[in-house]
Amino acid sequence: MTRILEGLEPKTVWYYFEEITKYPHPSKKEEKLANYILGWAKEKNFENFVDKTGNIVIRKPATKGMENRKPIAFQGHIDMVCEKNSDVTFDFDNDPIQIYVDGDWIKAKGTTLGADNGIGVAMGMAVLDSTDIPHPDVELLCTVDEETGLTGAMQLEGGVLKAKILINLDSEEDAAFTIGCAGGINTSGTFEYKTAPVAPDSTAFELAVKGLRGGHSGIEIHDGRGNAIKILNRLLNNLNQMFNIQLSSIAGGNKHNAIPRESFAVITVPKKSEADFVKYVKEYDVILKAEYLSKEPDINIIAKSVALPAKVMSYNMQCNLISSFYVMPHGVIRMSPDIQGLVQTSTNFAIVETRENEVYVLTSQRSSVETEKVDMARMVYAALELGGAKVVSGDGYPAWQPNVNSPILKEAAIIFKQLRGVEPRIEAIHAGLETGLIGEKYPGMDMLSFGPNLKDVHSPAEKISISSTEMTWKLLLEIVKNIPLK
Repeated sequence: MTRILEGLEPKTVWYYFEEITKYPHPSKKEEKLANYILGWAKEKNFENFVDKTGNIVIRKPATKGMENRKPIAFQGHIDMVCEKNSDVTFDFDNDPIQIYVDGDWIKAKGTTLGADNGIGVAMGMAVLDSTDIPHPDVELLCTVDEETGLTGAMQLEGGVLKAKILINLDSEEDAAFTIGCAGGINTSGTFEYKTAPVAPDSTAFELAVKGLRGGHSGIEIHDGRGNAIKILNRLLNNLNQMFNIQLSSIAGGNKHNAIPRESFAVITVPKKSEADFVKYVKEYDVILKAEYLSKEPDINIIAKSVALPAKVMSYNMQCNLISSFYVMPHGVIRMSPDIQGLVQTSTNFAIVETRENEVYVLTSQRSSVETEKVDMARMVYAALELGGAKVVSGDGYPAWQPNVNSPILKEAAIIFKQLRGVEPRIEAIHAGLETGLIGEKYPGMDMLSFGPNLKDVHSPAEKISISSTEMTWKLLLEIVKNIPLK
């Protein structure tokens, strides 16, 4: 069988990455990929075990002459964000990712690629599989359910890892070393409502906001990309004041850490107002195209005639919901006053879903400052509560506090300059990493995160650079070969 990535360097890394794309691995449904990894470990006679949460640990002893070096762990997560374009038929529970090569990039056909974090796992497997790479005692930690709440890292027990150094391979810029990340918390709300009859002489329409770029709510939140839910609700707010619309349902987004790309609502409009309604939606489409000209060139606002719904929301509920969504914050709240270009605090209005007599909302707050994270969650809580929702805030996860004196950072920076001829960028990021939770359970663990260039993760435009992956692999190997003495 011809392999799509055959011939690319580094060969072993791309071999395992392509294998990973064959096994479905949505968050909370990683069993198929986990079974493949465990089968591989057993075939190689590596020590391995699975904890009660489903995290996998695989060990390989040091090569000859490296026994006196500090043990090291590579860490990545085996779940992926499952996003697809609305015109693509794809079953993430059963179908393999359809990968292809486009110049220097590897992409997927109409879906997320899963390079976040399949490439990190593939690199760890490639090191363990090698017979010619000098290394100390190594561990590969494959965590589960990272994308929906860092569950694997959160429930990882102390004492499982023997390593003293941990390299997280879940970063997405090859010119940078990450030494800190934001903490996060989710806030959700449920609006219960009474139904009302559809007004006589009405016509039903489905409103759709489509064509947005979406993206990772930690990495791209500062980029000015549109939030499909907020854009749709702005339209609903205007229509609610101009026409006697009735709202039957609203939906948008499907991941807490992805900026919503699409949003939909079914409404009714008096037949006498139909022409003016259609005209206004077209005008709104023109307005939004102008507002988002550079950031969302493919934005599209559509009103499509559909069958009358069986029921609509009560008028009070409709108004309360629209008002609550209108004041709901989204985006960057504060930039770091200390680190140039770093988002300090943000919130993502992530999901809206109409269920039986209720509307469910999920939002996600991030901050590198714990008190600001809590304050942001309370602000969102208030916006939902004022609209009449029953609100719940999760426990959240901690930030990873930077350590500029990290020994592995200093060693890696020297190697980076030797390989590239320039200094690496050393940074903290706004996205969440599992290192904060792992560091809590393993005090004193020396940690560093890096990875190849990935773009548009958590969206169907996700892609990974081939040349960048090769450079990152070379860097990783030199770091492994030069791990300090115990």
